[in-house]
Amino acid sequence: MTRFKIHKNENSTIRVDKPGKYIVELVGEGAHAEIIGGFRGKGKEKIEIDIEVRHMAPNTTANTHIRGVVDDSSSAKVNGMIKVFKGAQKTNSFLVERILILSDKARAETIPNLEIEADDVKCSHAAAVGKIDEEQVFYLMSRGLRRAQAYEMIVEGFLAPVG
Repeated sequence: MTRFKIHKNENSTIRVDKPGKYIVELVGEGAHAEIIGGFRGKGKEKIEIDIEVRHMAPNTTANTHIRGVVDDSSSAKVNGMIKVFKGAQKTNSFLVERILILSDKARAETIPNLEIEADDVKCSHAAAVGKIDEEQVFYLMSRGLRRAQAYEMIVEGFLAPVG
């Protein structure tokens, strides 16, 4: 488990660069965290990422953005939690989990969660698991790329926001 504490008026960028459990605690008023991560699963690799963002003080903000790609027979599970403690008013937090599946044998699961014990907050989450749009591949191939090059370009573009 990897734990981060963000104190009063502190800004922190946290990279999620390997599987595991991450706990981010915003313990001081005005604390802010940017949590970003990306991964690529290949072969029979199993990737599990568990992120919990704990808003423990008022006026805290966090943005969590995780993107991943699974190929071959690999699998990924991303479990994200925004937890707002009692008294952590004026919290603003957003969680995004997106996974791209490249083969029929690859598997992916996203589990975004909210647990809110305060009443003056703005918290939301989004999650998506999907495949590459064949129209995008066709477009790139019509511009002279081979199928493998088109796929790689799309994957690179997909992972770029968290790279």
